[in-house]
Amino acid sequence: MKILKAITAAASVALILSSCNHETQKTLTKSGLDADNFKTTVDGKDVSLYTLTNANGVEACITNYGGRLVSLMVPDKNGKFQDVVLGHDSIADYINIDGNFGALIGRYGNRINQGKFSINGVDYQLPQNNYGHCLHGGPKGFHHSVWDVANSTDSTLTLTLFSPDGDAGFPGNVNVKVTYTLTHDNAINIAYSATTDAPTILNLTNHSYFNLSGDPSKDILSETLWMDAEGFTPIDSTFMTTGEILSVKDTPFDFSSPMVIGSRIDENNEQLINGLGYDHNIVLNKMRNVNDPVAILTDPTSGIKMEMFTTEPGIQFYAGNFLDGKVKGKKGIAYPKRSAVCLESQHYPDSPNKSQWPSVIVNPGDTYTSNCTYKFSVNK
Repeated sequence: MKILKAITAAASVALILSSCNHETQKTLTKSGLDADNFKTTVDGKDVSLYTLTNANGVEACITNYGGRLVSLMVPDKNGKFQDVVLGHDSIADYINIDGNFGALIGRYGNRINQGKFSINGVDYQLPQNNYGHCLHGGPKGFHHSVWDVANSTDSTLTLTLFSPDGDAGFPGNVNVKVTYTLTHDNAINIAYSATTDAPTILNLTNHSYFNLSGDPSKDILSETLWMDAEGFTPIDSTFMTTGEILSVKDTPFDFSSPMVIGSRIDENNEQLINGLGYDHNIVLNKMRNVNDPVAILTDPTSGIKMEMFTTEPGIQFYAGNFLDGKVKGKKGIAYPKRSAVCLESQHYPDSPNKSQWPSVIVNPGDTYTSNCTYKFSVNK
């Protein structure tokens, strides 16, 4: 009888352990994320992790804290799935470590000079959080907001956010909607829309950091980039645009033919010195076909190719110059200098103060729209 009881007890323990292991496995994504590490409450609103998948096995994980793309698993040339975006594996790190990994950015992506602009003769002052300028809507922009989940399916996630009049100094009550869609052809599409009840400015984008090798402990200097660009907007030593548009021809900013990113990044060039490398707005070809890619990034080791499509007139091309190995991301990996590329669809930086550039003013009755797609395939 004692032996039978012992066997029964052992079986019960084994069953419990098996059940616990099963529960643990259930919460792990293909990229190794534990959804439980993303469950919390911020500012009285629930935060979670949402997973999109398609029939090809591609997986995108997104948290509604900052609307952040946390991981993106795509196949390499050998069919092995690689996580091609930088980020963290817990919501605590996103909250406690300053950074924009994978975030939705607003109300105004990039910089506004001294945080000042005017609409219809009314002056506005925004937070000054970067060399005296307002960067990415200030220190508490949309990237630190908890977005509401309006709809969630296997392939789409729609997030909404209400930004009240005076939010970070911006005018107008603004309602924003962003839909992430994982398509059957291995693309992640980001569709933005917004409305306002008073004249305001909007420039929304996504700040994903891409490393197509799947190994963010290594830099991206060997990756090859092509861009359909005719010019770029030069910057001063505070990263502020000067108001000029310069031709990319005969400069290190000419990626009209595919170029290895690291081949010219450290040239003795005033603009590369000012940006500590590439950290510039690229002016896209105005005559481009909207159905054609505006940029193509490829990695020589993994063979992964990323095509970028956008309705925006510009791209912020940033080569991870401020990453320094101090920030640890997913799986405890430290992100060294230039271990990622950002290609952020956008209107040009400081457009509210440069009337010669495409307008970013949105009026009542207008609907702001923007679209960006990152499509993945492989070079065999």
